[in-house]
Amino acid sequence: MNSRQLLKIGVPEYCLKTAKTAIQMKVAEEKANGKVRGKELKELVQKVVEHPEEYLDDPAFRQLALELVEDNSEEAVEPITYQTWGKEGIDEGAFSQMDLACHVPSAWGAALMPDAHIGYGLPIGGVLALEDAVIPYAVGVDIACRMKLSVLDISVSKLSQKHHQFVDALNRGTVFGVGQAHEKRQRHSVMDEDWSVTKITRQNKDKAWKQLGSSGSGNHFAEFGVLTIAHDDKELGLDAGEYVALLSHSGSRGTGASVCSTYSGIAQARLRKRHHQLGRLAWLEMDTEAGQEYWAAMNLMGDYAAANHAVIHQNVSEILGSKVISGVENHHNFAWKEKHGGKEVYVHRKGATPAAAGELGVIPGSMADPAFVVRGKGNAASLNSASHGAGRCMSRNKAKDKYRWNAVRNDLAKRGITVISAGADEVPGVYKNINEVMAEQQDLVEIVARFNPKVVKMCGDGSRAED
Repeated sequence: MNSRQLLKIGVPEYCLKTAKTAIQMKVAEEKANGKVRGKELKELVQKVVEHPEEYLDDPAFRQLALELVEDNSEEAVEPITYQTWGKEGIDEGAFSQMDLACHVPSAWGAALMPDAHIGYGLPIGGVLALEDAVIPYAVGVDIACRMKLSVLDISVSKLSQKHHQFVDALNRGTVFGVGQAHEKRQRHSVMDEDWSVTKITRQNKDKAWKQLGSSGSGNHFAEFGVLTIAHDDKELGLDAGEYVALLSHSGSRGTGASVCSTYSGIAQARLRKRHHQLGRLAWLEMDTEAGQEYWAAMNLMGDYAAANHAVIHQNVSEILGSKVISGVENHHNFAWKEKHGGKEVYVHRKGATPAAAGELGVIPGSMADPAFVVRGKGNAASLNSASHGAGRCMSRNKAKDKYRWNAVRNDLAKRGITVISAGADEVPGVYKNINEVMAEQQDLVEIVARFNPKVVKMCGDGSRAED
């Protein structure tokens, strides 16, 4: 029997080698009388998996039975606790997912942000710190999904006077949607990095290059707006006032998704029987080859996602004939090796913004609601984290049933907001009130500037995206 067949009947991946040895011994033992055939052998192995204690005296299956019995007899780990911000606005599904995540054996710390809602594995808005382990689905499918804001040397009056130029810059500066790519391959030094760090990144390099400078579907966007700074800010290098800014939200595209699915699959196959309920919360130990490979691939995807935004902002600003005079950017689907409470841990922020003391970040609202440039306060209870946006309060399917896109777009136009393309699943009504979300996390971040969207471009097909 091969590995795939053994996994299918319930043999844990960590027992595959022992199981194959046991099968060889059993076949050799019974070869003379021909009692064990293919079907009978499969049924026998299934019985060992289901009731290993009954085979501890079997010469062939003893070692496999011992490993399975030890697995089942492991001492249960007491789950860790976590603090929640904005509890009243979070759905029960997100709490259930966070509670389950706190049962991961290596869990050290956790927190739930005010924009939290149900996702895959760890909820979106979930923060989880592990000792010596990383969870692919606690980072997410769109590895290094991130924000980038560039302040431009254009007067705010141009947004209305030269409105068509801003629309044209977004239309020509990037493309949106699943599998979409620029007609002409873009250029960035990230493609000169070592893409052979893992098999999956090596195989996907050409696709990544084709998609460089493009945006995903779902809630990914590129938009122009007015950035208002109430007080002079030395770090940004900007005086108080109003500025035109370009804001984008996207990640590592198809390659990042392939990295997540590949290594989460490996992690899930290695789950011991007692941990099968953890499912997509399956982890990889950092002292294993798979753990090191995922870490290398994840960090490469971080560089690639940053390059995507850099290309988009360069293209759009050049088409517009403008220069970037200041900017802020940050990941919000990533894992970082950090020190908390004197302990080095791997902090997963799935839909959460890094908010260490003095750290700048961007928290968006919706196509009609403001985004905020924020400075972290370094709250230890949140593992130096904040929300990554307003957070959904309605599913995509419900949104498509409730809203008609053309009606929403016409209403936004009356409010001075041009939406070039988008879907009914991303209208403002599907999101929580960003001002209420910000009010819930005043102990996590301070607001530095406010960005009001004016010209917005998203994927027009309403394709689903996790984050």
